[in-house]
Amino acid sequence: MPVQYPDYSNSIANLACSILNHYGITPPNPTLPVADELLNSHPAKHVVVLLLDGMGVANMEKHLSPDGFFRSHLITPYSSTFPPTTVAATTAALSGLTPNQSGWLGWVGYFPQLDRNIVYYWNVDNDTGEDMKDCNVPWTYVPYRSLPDQIKERGTAAHSLAPFLPPFPKTFDAFCKEIQTLCAQREPSYVYAYWDEPDHTMHERGVDGPEIGELMRSLERRAEEMAAALQDTLLIITADHGHINNHNVEILRYPEIAECLMRMPSIELRAANLFVKPGMEKQLEAAFAKYFPEEFILLGKEEVLEKQLLGTGENHPLLDGMLGDYLAIGVGDIGIAHNSPDHKGNHAGITPEEMTIPLIAVKR
Repeated sequence: MPVQYPDYSNSIANLACSILNHYGITPPNPTLPVADELLNSHPAKHVVVLLLDGMGVANMEKHLSPDGFFRSHLITPYSSTFPPTTVAATTAALSGLTPNQSGWLGWVGYFPQLDRNIVYYWNVDNDTGEDMKDCNVPWTYVPYRSLPDQIKERGTAAHSLAPFLPPFPKTFDAFCKEIQTLCAQREPSYVYAYWDEPDHTMHERGVDGPEIGELMRSLERRAEEMAAALQDTLLIITADHGHINNHNVEILRYPEIAECLMRMPSIELRAANLFVKPGMEKQLEAAFAKYFPEEFILLGKEEVLEKQLLGTGENHPLLDGMLGDYLAIGVGDIGIAHNSPDHKGNHAGITPEEMTIPLIAVKR
């Protein structure tokens, strides 16, 4: 597959910075010019960012009509973060920080303070399943301030909606009704609204089936109905990453690789963070060249940082310790698994299908 690197002058982090700037808050990174133009040329009482997890541009082009609501209101394709994955990219959308700045790198983070691989959202040890009851590890070591919190501090109403937040909407219809209710209020507001589809279903079934097309069209229809009911609202619809068909390989089935590792990989299955035993670097490189010559790019930590794959600007002070000696980056259709299910669809590699996301906008 072709390779597409992240563009941190034209990314989801820059969108968040435009929103911060719109509300008079100094952003941590440059703004997104096309978003600045939308916010300035279409002033509205309410601004809504609706993020549909996994709805990359390639997935839209595969399943949705060019004349449909989403593609006909596409302002521009733009870039996810690297890795193009929910933890990294939604944190960028919620903070304006790139992954190197936030420390929110992917599904699993290595925290050297504990010498553990921790699942960010679940706060459990990814290798043992142990619940980290003593503290919320990510929020203790890599906390950040969200856009809604910052905007509220400036005196404007701001809200976060998601299936896992009160009032816990169980359907996309209920979710959209909640957005409509918030945008019917008299006072100006900002709404960040995250929905976990089509990502959830694509992981289970892949990206090609008719059920994926119907799911995406149903999301499109309901979003269009919601947009028609809004007033004095700028609705921005985007995604955190795209999706590709994928299958996993178990790292323990490759002893030439596994015996080189100090611990199990972290970050993502398609962006595997590898800590290597001293003196075994050449063996690891040779084994990857032998078994995965076209499926992965293997980069050393210094090269990852020099290329600014995780973002520009000042690195989080804990970043160096969180990164291993190598990053195995997916460019084929394979993920490196330890104890994860064999997803039929996945993301976090560095292909255009995973990296390119839509910026859709409509003013009501």
